[in-house]
Amino acid sequence: MQIKENFEIKSLTTYKIGGKVKKVYFPESQAELTELLRELDEYIVLGSCSNVLFSSNGYSGNVVITSGMKNFEIRGTKIYADCGVKGPLLAQKTCEASLSGFEFMIGFPGSIGGDVCMNAGAHGQRISDCLISCCLFDRDTKEIVYKKKEEMEFSYRHSLLHCGRYVLLYAEFELKKAPQEEIKALVDRNLNFRKTIQPSLATPNAGSVFRNPENDSAGRLLDKAGVKAFDMERVKVWDSHANFIVNKGEATSEDVLELMVKMYNAVKDMYTIELKPEIIFIGDKTEKEEELCNILYKTKTQK
Repeated sequence: MQIKENFEIKSLTTYKIGGKVKKVYFPESQAELTELLRELDEYIVLGSCSNVLFSSNGYSGNVVITSGMKNFEIRGTKIYADCGVKGPLLAQKTCEASLSGFEFMIGFPGSIGGDVCMNAGAHGQRISDCLISCCLFDRDTKEIVYKKKEEMEFSYRHSLLHCGRYVLLYAEFELKKAPQEEIKALVDRNLNFRKTIQPSLATPNAGSVFRNPENDSAGRLLDKAGVKAFDMERVKVWDSHANFIVNKGEATSEDVLELMVKMYNAVKDMYTIELKPEIIFIGDKTEKEEELCNILYKTKTQK
């Protein structure tokens, strides 16, 4: 297992933002990950670093990156996937196997661990729709436990994993047989949507900035509030979708937070709706970042 000290985390994040992390671990199997988590006291586990904003000030703690955990298996209509398996890869492989249910993941840069944690979904599909069970590491008892779908507390952008007690090791899914041409048409449609409406990862971003409020769309509210005109020196709101912030080059975490607050205030002033961030902030905050995070997150973020 690779272990790197004072690691420049921005090389891994889809935002291309973040300072030095004290120690980063790269396990490649469930056994390595489990052994590591039993040894460490404090840590953050991440996969593709696609839904996070790391402080440019760095992080004086341990980060575990599961991107090396790539094992998955297709057995009939069932899929077994390690937490580090990329969603787009599974979307492609299940399409080839004429299995439907993962079409929505083709445009997501995330891994299975993050997708299950946030109950990722798009285009009328959610990962919880086809999940059967999860194999988890219990941080309190340091034991491996299994949870059925009904025990995972799934709701919009939420699961049991948000409580912080559990870490996903692997998940079991059951998909449905369908004609391959129908699955491929849906995959192509979703990919085309991503390419035409949302920024590609060639333009550094971390996906949707804010969660959708109940019975509404954050993108719609932000658009109506005029945030597409928000263009700062190093960050801007994406031209084609108001719920994305892109890094124009050499942006800092503070730049992103400042723009998030501007977007948040624009919607609050127009609709009296307080949007909740979908992006997770991690790191040792500066005073300014502390102030901005208090506005956006209301509670203290991870540090």
